[in-house]
Amino acid sequence: MDILVTVHSYLRWVVLVLGIIALFKASKGKTAKSPFTESDRKIGLFFMISCHTQLLIGLILYFTSPFGIQAFSLGMKEVMGNAVYRKIAVEHVFMMIIALVLITMGYSKNKKDIPALQKHKNAFLFFGLGILLILAGIPWNRM
Repeated sequence: MDILVTVHSYLRWVVLVLGIIALFKASKGKTAKSPFTESDRKIGLFFMISCHTQLLIGLILYFTSPFGIQAFSLGMKEVMGNAVYRKIAVEHVFMMIIALVLITMGYSKNKKDIPALQKHKNAFLFFGLGILLILAGIPWNRM
């Protein structure tokens, strides 16, 4: 179990770095009105894959870790009344799932045959919103 916690903790940095690179490339492509290259597509793909991997590990931890099991044994009133449990068991999970949905939508929209500028705008909007939710949802005090 400790190995999953460690992997989940370190993989967050991979997700953030890939997300920042994808966001930077989208911003640069949008402002320069440059073509949407294979490199742009791949960085978005790797960002999305790293997010999906992170979610899978997180869900395994959520349902099997002692913290998750203890949160499940408490009632909803106790979980919502405790700031630490609420952050991990409710806010973190839902924010990350919403972020992943947005990131996946951004990548999927760019698979269509649309102008390059629109692809850069899609990546910037959806990846940017996803990164903001990820940053807001990370329990920074538990690092």
